[in-house]
Amino acid sequence: MRVLHTSDWHVGRTFHGRDLLHEQEAVLGGLADLVSDERVDVVAVSGDLYDRAVPSGDAVQLCERVLSRIRAAGARIVITPGNHDSAPRIGVFGAFAEHGGLHLRTTIADLHRPVVLPDEHGPVALYGIPFLEPEPAKHALGVPRARGHEGVLTEAMRRVRADLAGRPGTRSVVLAHAFVTGGASSDSERTIAVGGVETVGADVFGGVDYVALGHLHGPQRLADGLRYSGSPLAYSFSEARQRKSVWLVDLDHGGLAGVERRDLPTPRELATVSGKLAELLVDPVHAPLEDRFLSVELTDRVRPKDALRELQKRFPHAVHVEWRPEGGRPAGMTYAERLGGRTDAEIACCFVDDCRGEPPTGSEERLLARAFAAVAVERRA
Repeated sequence: MRVLHTSDWHVGRTFHGRDLLHEQEAVLGGLADLVSDERVDVVAVSGDLYDRAVPSGDAVQLCERVLSRIRAAGARIVITPGNHDSAPRIGVFGAFAEHGGLHLRTTIADLHRPVVLPDEHGPVALYGIPFLEPEPAKHALGVPRARGHEGVLTEAMRRVRADLAGRPGTRSVVLAHAFVTGGASSDSERTIAVGGVETVGADVFGGVDYVALGHLHGPQRLADGLRYSGSPLAYSFSEARQRKSVWLVDLDHGGLAGVERRDLPTPRELATVSGKLAELLVDPVHAPLEDRFLSVELTDRVRPKDALRELQKRFPHAVHVEWRPEGGRPAGMTYAERLGGRTDAEIACCFVDDCRGEPPTGSEERLLARAFAAVAVERRA
């Protein structure tokens, strides 16, 4: 049996305010071609199908189109929710969907009840462990003394292994959404450190043939049978150098036979650049950046006005700007120390100077003076 391991689709996510639905459909729709070309039997989605608990109508429709294409290409689909998803919303109509080849494992009660699919070597059991919030999960699992994510996942895996022990000769795949010790994080993951320590030891997942992990957005191997597929697109500039991909997992009569990586296309690359605004707008060396999502660090001594809007005239996909003046900010007294003994008007002027690197102009000073005078009148009224 061949399993395609993917996760963290985050359908409906924006990138610094930019809608990504077009890019997401371009990549995720291509999974159907991969299913057909690589003769994939099962697609396992290990959490965070959506980016939020209540996804938009457009996000739901995109998922429906992608999942329908994958199913039409011949693969069964197993999905578990992550920390971004709403398990009840994903799991709705699960009993009906299962007859069409879409298996939704969204409840704690079902985590030890696998999706069992046959191949020429016998049965393969796919267990879906939904993301477990430690506090409610420990009571639902009957282990009130369990601590953090490791405690509740330890009990979840105990139940999985107990069920598997009653299925001799059955090979096994576990879908789980967790931060396993040794994994490398990026800036786009939401912390799961609620109710205790967020990390989980790799040994918790022992005793099964393959663990398809979700949550961390970079593809990585913690062991042959313990891997993160990562997200299909980059969701932060810290992921600019990652090669987004999926894992193709082969199971033979003895269990895990091999894992191969397949890189995914990049609809729009990410880049960062640093320099003065005027130079960035004309320097021909930056021409390759004009079609990329761009994060810009401006080094002008004075903070440029409307910098992002100006940059977007040349770089339409510039989405993030930081001002870091060349040579750094002036040293000396702290901001609080510089305010001591000053009038409101002087403090306002100091604030303008601190924010943009130059004091207010004469017209700006007069505007501030009128504003403070109006406030004084209101106080006396």
